[in-house]
Amino acid sequence: MTPNWPERVRVVEVGPRDGLQNEKVQIPASAKIRFIDLLSDAGLPVVEATSFVSPRAIPQLSDADEVMTQIARHEGVTYPVLVPNLKGMERALAAGVRSIAVFTAASEAFTQHNINASIAQSLDNFRPVCDLARREGIAVRGYISTVFGCPYEGVVPTSKVLEVAESLLEMGASELSLGDTIGVATPNQVVEVLDLLISKGSIPVSRLAVHFHDTRGTALANVLMALQRGISIVDSSAGGLGGCPYAPGAAGNLATEDLVYMLNGMGIETGVDLEKLVLATSTIAPFLDHVPTSKYYQAVRSTLPV
Repeated sequence: MTPNWPERVRVVEVGPRDGLQNEKVQIPASAKIRFIDLLSDAGLPVVEATSFVSPRAIPQLSDADEVMTQIARHEGVTYPVLVPNLKGMERALAAGVRSIAVFTAASEAFTQHNINASIAQSLDNFRPVCDLARREGIAVRGYISTVFGCPYEGVVPTSKVLEVAESLLEMGASELSLGDTIGVATPNQVVEVLDLLISKGSIPVSRLAVHFHDTRGTALANVLMALQRGISIVDSSAGGLGGCPYAPGAAGNLATEDLVYMLNGMGIETGVDLEKLVLATSTIAPFLDHVPTSKYYQAVRSTLPV
């Protein structure tokens, strides 16, 4: 029997934020701006541009104001940014941001290591952010980290994932991204979590996204299982950039090139031009201290212009 794949997948590009925040090198704002502009040119409908966190916490994204005021915003493309608190939200609004994301985890230990707060405290911090976003007509995306496992606690109960998901939806998140922060998820876990959220939690599948890291090489297999369960929103990072600075051993995100190549071959629409996507990655690659991990990018990079 042929699986009931979605006809179209909305790819959420997280390379400029989730990818670059974990790079050891400091990348010039001009290079980030060009990277984002080329990702927009490639047809990506969502490009997560940066994060308005404290520059002391994430120095790699200390140029958030400059980046957000200088990118060329394409019609039909959304440019969400991550905000940790009301101060970050106010900075984002001043930079013209019209879409935001907030982040917490399903693991208490991870949240403490990440933002020095409990899950409950992190959610309390988001309430005024979501209230202001509602007044401003700004969409809010909720990230839930460590959905499939925690570097400090190990197994994370699915009931905790549901509890956090319901809290984020209650405060106004329109979409939830389920994060495999350390890349331990296997397809059966994906089924277990999604079935719980969709069936027991009665969360519409249209409000759920998946965010896999490829630490153990299972990201694409996990995406396939999520697609079978009706998920049509997938996070990925150009070149496979990223990881998690608060999760020891976490490798890069699922590469956007690898994801789009697979979806193209399956006849699933994305609207993304793979050749232009590779060009975007090739322009940021010289600023890194390593070769992008995307398998598709590595396969074609020898043919790229010097």
